[in-house]
Amino acid sequence: MFNISKKIRKYISLKYNNGILTLKLRLNKEPTDVSLETRLAKTKNEIKAAQQLRYRVFYKELSAHPNLITRFTRRDKDAYDKICQHMLVIDKSNKKRGVPLIGKNKEKVVGTYRLLPQRTAQENRGFYSQDEYNLLPLLERHPQKKFLELGRSCVLQTYRKKSTIELLWQGVWKYIRENDFDVMIGCASFQSTNPNEIAEALSFLYHYSLAPEEWMVRALPSRYTNMNLIEKERINTKDALKTLPPLIKGYLRLGAYIGDGAVIDKQFGTIDVFVIMPRDKIEKRFVDKFTI
Repeated sequence: MFNISKKIRKYISLKYNNGILTLKLRLNKEPTDVSLETRLAKTKNEIKAAQQLRYRVFYKELSAHPNLITRFTRRDKDAYDKICQHMLVIDKSNKKRGVPLIGKNKEKVVGTYRLLPQRTAQENRGFYSQDEYNLLPLLERHPQKKFLELGRSCVLQTYRKKSTIELLWQGVWKYIRENDFDVMIGCASFQSTNPNEIAEALSFLYHYSLAPEEWMVRALPSRYTNMNLIEKERINTKDALKTLPPLIKGYLRLGAYIGDGAVIDKQFGTIDVFVIMPRDKIEKRFVDKFTI
């Protein structure tokens, strides 16, 4: 039996066909191949598998606090799941790890991303992140732009490698291009509820990545937590970058901006920051990398 946590040596193949992106990987010192694919969830059961994976990552591995229903169902579920699209990473070769898809013995969900288009949000309850941030000024400044909210991103720990995350992002980028979205938005999180523990990282984001007024989003006054905790001259940028969560670091590499104000999310045991990614600001090298 192979160990997926071993370092991935190289790709065997990368194919795209009928809405499904397939990546085959070869693992060091093992002849067995791992076959991963990314696609949108097609059924309620596949969405349930994504919810189960989120529960494993957010509640069992990380610091989220489940209520009675969440603990009983062992699913991270909310009202937005019904109106969102769910991007999945599926391992078609593994028999033990991940969340199994009903009726498909060898297929397991090992990664997911939740996608909420602006039109769907406006026709329902709004964007998920509007509970923490005031998005109205941003939307009013860009009435011709199409926004897509990204959230609930997670990958099973043993698959949390660059290749798996890139495959997930390639699936998301394909969805963005096919539906012609102009701006990606959403919350990204630190695993802490004490701003002082991540003061240098928050201050780094404030001083080096704060959105210009054209793209600015601010936390709601009732939830606003100051990010400017350390003067710019006192920040050790190398140390600050090391403490950034991989997802936030990845967004910054793409060319993302950060909104003003962090928000403490007690349920998930996190501190959230708001990310704004105008599509035309994303660096070309990443566009080329994620375009299939």
